[in-house]
Amino acid sequence: MTQTSVLVLGGTGQISAACVRTALRAGHEVTVVNRGSTTVRPLPDGVEHVVADVRDEEALAAALGDRRFDAVADFLTFTPDDLAATLRVVGGRTGQYVFVGSASTYQKPPAALPITEATPLFNPWSRYARDKIACERLLRDEHQAGRVRATVVRPSHTYDRTHVPLLGGWTVVDRMRRGEPVVVHGDGTSLWALTHADDLADAFVPLLGDERAIGEAFGITAPELLTWNEIARCLADAAGGSLHLVHRTTRDLVEQVPAWDPELRGDRSHPAVFDTSKIRGIVPAWAPRVPFAEGARQIVAWHDADDARRVVDPEADALYDRLTG
Repeated sequence: MTQTSVLVLGGTGQISAACVRTALRAGHEVTVVNRGSTTVRPLPDGVEHVVADVRDEEALAAALGDRRFDAVADFLTFTPDDLAATLRVVGGRTGQYVFVGSASTYQKPPAALPITEATPLFNPWSRYARDKIACERLLRDEHQAGRVRATVVRPSHTYDRTHVPLLGGWTVVDRMRRGEPVVVHGDGTSLWALTHADDLADAFVPLLGDERAIGEAFGITAPELLTWNEIARCLADAAGGSLHLVHRTTRDLVEQVPAWDPELRGDRSHPAVFDTSKIRGIVPAWAPRVPFAEGARQIVAWHDADDARRVVDPEADALYDRLTG
């Protein structure tokens, strides 16, 4: 892999922090732009940190000056208006703009499995997904007009040690330790793909500066398929808790908790079975290394290392009491 100068918009989120670490190990020159407001995932030594609000167009332009980069990886843009502003600043100063989209943009429910990069983008339940779709449309137009050289990456449910991938977060794990029941949508047997952030980064970073990725979209998801029952079991086992599952239909849950509608009907209630042959065509050696059983142990260990991380939300706890009672 040739050395590439990379500008990362973000750099301290679940996905972007892992990509920064991996890019450094690969020998790239990495510059990160963010507000410097989080210490959960500190930047590693060797990263140039530029402090600026990416959403402030003038501040971002002033912070970057006349600098150019081989690749820009944008982890912070979620709406087409913000994308247009970001492209005005960085679109002309890079040979590749990598937009981080989402697998939640794929058709829900999918008309066919496995899901591929050619699956239609359509999600009427999630505003987040609809905004990401609108971003992709704008980016496609800009790319076709020759104003930017674009690559799109669509991760599915990606996590790191800070993230409990069940609705309710750490409160659910705490309930398992207390022997309290937890709720899972449907009968818990629909298939889901969880991807550790380090595994995603191993496929993401090789795309930077690769001409074969220009004008293309790539889904990056680990091949391990888990049911939601198995996901809950892995967390219970890692926490040394007991698992008492209560199954409720998605319809019942969204009627009881309307705030869960985008997550459930817009994503988690549908099978997440992906074809990853396209990314493997670019990164043939990619082999995800962290099964969720290990990832669950990392999650529990990180939370247990600091009392302040084990936050139990009393409203979420009461909600689970109501849903499982």
